[in-house]
Amino acid sequence: MPKVAVYNVQGEQVGDIELKDAVFGVPVNEPVIHQAVVAQLANRRQGTHSTKSRGEVSGGGRKPWRQKGTGRARVGSIRSPLWRGGAITFGPKPRDYRKRLPKKVKRLAIKSALSAKVEEGNLIVLDELSFEKPKTKEMVKVLKALNAEGKALVITEGKDNKNVVLSARNIAGVKPLSPENINVVDIVHYDKLLITKEAVRKVEEVLA
Repeated sequence: MPKVAVYNVQGEQVGDIELKDAVFGVPVNEPVIHQAVVAQLANRRQGTHSTKSRGEVSGGGRKPWRQKGTGRARVGSIRSPLWRGGAITFGPKPRDYRKRLPKKVKRLAIKSALSAKVEEGNLIVLDELSFEKPKTKEMVKVLKALNAEGKALVITEGKDNKNVVLSARNIAGVKPLSPENINVVDIVHYDKLLITKEAVRKVEEVLA
């Protein structure tokens, strides 16, 4: 079982925690992570883009000038793709970008991404993280103490989650998240992963 240090909000080590091999100790499968990232990003796309083909552009029913004898290039319509205001050649049309991945593949991708964070030493476990009231300044202090001032994903669980979310969401490069919403794109995108002991157990319960 992977064993990592547990810190308090002052950045001091207060103990250790053993993580489940089934979630935080699986072999890192980069192709599966890539598949999951591509699928998740594709599923965000609305696919509502649309351009007009030659048959859909209004106007251009009459030939602008005769075929021969004018010295100009022959043309049949002012709505040709070559003309300003004309049609679009092979332009995008509304389509569905959704990609479906099996549940087991999605879970494996999340486990692989979490295991990679553990291997890289970028998983920081906190004994607890809570604020009496929303205070961005306090959250900044916590991040500084834990050397996580860049891009950080903060995962918390429990009744104090709301104040943590309100304290962290205005900080550039920081994203608060609940264990239920954990996903591959966020894990891969953020350099540091801050997670409370309570949230660790919740993630293990969901994924193990």
